[in-house]
Amino acid sequence: MSDDPETARQIAELSLDTRPLLVLDVDDVVLEFLPPFMRFLNAQELELRLESFRLHGNVRRLGDGEAVEAERVTQLITDFFDAQAEWQQPAAGAADAIAAMAEDAEIVMLTAMPHRHRDIRRRHLDALGLTYPLLTTEKAKGPALRQLRGDSGRPVAFVDDIPHNLVSVRAAVADASLFHLVVTPGLRALLPPLPETIMPVDSWDDAAPKIRASLGI
Repeated sequence: MSDDPETARQIAELSLDTRPLLVLDVDDVVLEFLPPFMRFLNAQELELRLESFRLHGNVRRLGDGEAVEAERVTQLITDFFDAQAEWQQPAAGAADAIAAMAEDAEIVMLTAMPHRHRDIRRRHLDALGLTYPLLTTEKAKGPALRQLRGDSGRPVAFVDDIPHNLVSVRAAVADASLFHLVVTPGLRALLPPLPETIMPVDSWDDAAPKIRASLGI
C-alpha cells in the first residue's frame, strides 16, 4: 500500500487494468512548471534565480535582489497551484506522445502536491484534454507505484523530473524502467549525476520511443 492513506484510497478507486503501466509526474513533465511559475513571480515583482535545483532560497525581490523568506515561498507555491489554470500549459509534445501510448498502456498521473489541490488540477487537466487518472501524494512515490502495479508483474515505467522520486520508485519496484525528464532546458545541469539505472531524456520526442520500448508496446 502507499504510505499516504489518501493516495492509497485514490488508487483503490481505479478500475483494474492488466496492460503495461506508465506513471507520469505532472509538473515539468506533463505540464510546464518553471516558465509559468517564473511569470507568476514576475507579476508580483519577484524573480526565480536558478542557482540550485530548488525553489526555496532562490526566489528574490526584483528591486533589491533580497531572498524571499521560506514561509512566503511556500505560500507562493500554494497560490500558484490555486491559480494553475491561468498559467500552466502542456509541455511540448506531451499530449500527443501520451495519447499515442494510451492505446496500449494504462496511463496514470501521480503528482506530489497537497491533496486539497487535486480537484483544481483535475479540472485543469480535463480542460486540456489530459483526462487520464490523477493521483496526489504527500509521501514518497515508490510505495504508490508498487500498489498501482499490483501483483501481475506487468511492465511499468515511471517518468519524473525529481531524482529522489525516481530513487524512491527504484527501491519499491526494482524492475521499473525509470526516466528522468525535465522539460525546462538547462535544469539537469544543476543536479548531480543520476544513478546509472535512471535514463535521462531531454524531451517527449526523445522519451516516447524509449518508454514504448521499455513497456513492450
